[in-house]
Amino acid sequence: MFGSETSFFTVIAFAGLAYLLGSIPFALVVSRILGLSDPRTYGSGNPGATNVLRTGNKVAAALTLLGDAAKGWLAVWLALRLGMSPTVVAVAALAVFLGHLYPIFLGFKGGKGVATALGVLLAINPVLGLATMTTWLIVAFFFRMSSLAALASALFAPFYYVILSGVLWQAAVPVLIALGFISLLLFWRHKSNIARIIEGTEPRLEKKSIRNQ
Repeated sequence: MFGSETSFFTVIAFAGLAYLLGSIPFALVVSRILGLSDPRTYGSGNPGATNVLRTGNKVAAALTLLGDAAKGWLAVWLALRLGMSPTVVAVAALAVFLGHLYPIFLGFKGGKGVATALGVLLAINPVLGLATMTTWLIVAFFFRMSSLAALASALFAPFYYVILSGVLWQAAVPVLIALGFISLLLFWRHKSNIARIIEGTEPRLEKKSIRNQ
């Protein structure tokens, strides 16, 4: 399947390293460094940038966002930089994302993965990441819902990868499959948000601080 015994172990090694990298809980790391409460004890309980923002500390939220995106980017960038096959790149992308969702360091209870998924897309190709980010911004601007913007971005990312293939990059089936799984997992992790969107009770983004929300 992987061409050789060596490449098989390469896949396993990249999967393990990417998963461990994805398991690094930057929300907790940043919060502890800055003397903030554990993000799992307030708000949504989600160890991610959006929940960290509920402390009112925009620097902490920005650092969390950067860290979560960076680990997704690094896992895929390393695979590409080392000239790994599309299969290894795909495995690295999915493994680092799963690491964030189900981190071994937090009892397999992690975040929703939006920032990490963005990092993965930026590593595959900056244009792919920017196109997906633009989708998030447009939906968030018009509908004022971060969750809906994330869902729209998750839906469109694999399509962007296919549509722009042959123009800005050459699509690889393993990578497309990995992006498809990441999108499905994003929808699964946002199932409570989807329910609230349908009910009309999903919180909307405000121009002012969400510190007291």
